[in-house]
Amino acid sequence: MAEITAYLLSENVRSQIDQWVLRYPRNQKRSGIIQALTLVQAENGGFLTESLINAVADYLMLPRIAVYEIATFYSMFNLNPVGRHVIDVCTNISCMLAGVEDLMSHLENKLGIKVGDTTSDGRITLRAVECLAACTTAPVCIVGNRYHEQLTKEKIDELLEKLE
Repeated sequence: MAEITAYLLSENVRSQIDQWVLRYPRNQKRSGIIQALTLVQAENGGFLTESLINAVADYLMLPRIAVYEIATFYSMFNLNPVGRHVIDVCTNISCMLAGVEDLMSHLENKLGIKVGDTTSDGRITLRAVECLAACTTAPVCIVGNRYHEQLTKEKIDELLEKLE
């Protein structure tokens, strides 16, 4: 099992995981799961596979279910390939009241895809997420790690033009 983990997790990722785990008490390795999955996902082109999730669990010496619980709960983890850019659009109540349904339709039309799909060129994946915790600036989306708030159709068009 150790050889498989070493093969699936690069030396760089293992080193970074080790540094994160040092921040927590020795018996609290679960605290490093989110960062470990984030590192592995980034190195794997933006998504996690079953083998990679298992490798993280094995490396941290945790039950695999503990890592699966995290990987499947948080929307920041992708269990399928995604585009170079992921647009996460908040669909919670504040954004809904601020017109996100029209903006989502606008995005679907501009991109030629439906929510949950990726453009044919692999450039953009469009997702609806439950909450982005930016209710006072609704409607909102995240692209990468950057929030885009008080969205309008014009702001969406500008945003799409800037994505390579």
